[in-house]
Amino acid sequence: MKLHATVVPSSNTFNAYGDGYVEVNAVRFDRSIVVFPDRPVLDWPVASFETLSAESFRFIADQGPELVVFGSGSRLRFPHPRLLASLIDRGIGVETMDVHAACRTYNILMAEGRRVAAALLLAPA
Repeated sequence: MKLHATVVPSSNTFNAYGDGYVEVNAVRFDRSIVVFPDRPVLDWPVASFETLSAESFRFIADQGPELVVFGSGSRLRFPHPRLLASLIDRGIGVETMDVHAACRTYNILMAEGRRVAAALLLAPA
């Protein structure tokens, strides 16, 4: 699906997604990534939902977002709260949704000027 959103100059924007991939600024990704509006797209070394760890989310918390939109894959799955402790302890909000909804939500929040991060699990369900 192609997305047509308000473009914010020099910001990372999702402009397409499909089964097992997303596009950020017309670059296709088929692996887990973390996206911030104003930084290069980061590889997120998470192979599957089952391999999520506290360190997976600490890596994101250390980047200083105000909100993390976690795309749990092709379906909605909630990580155990102990995995999210580094975010919660720093007052960083976390919203969990499937990857496609996470892309749309990130674009809206980013366009509003929020310090949002999209952490997308692009791995087999």
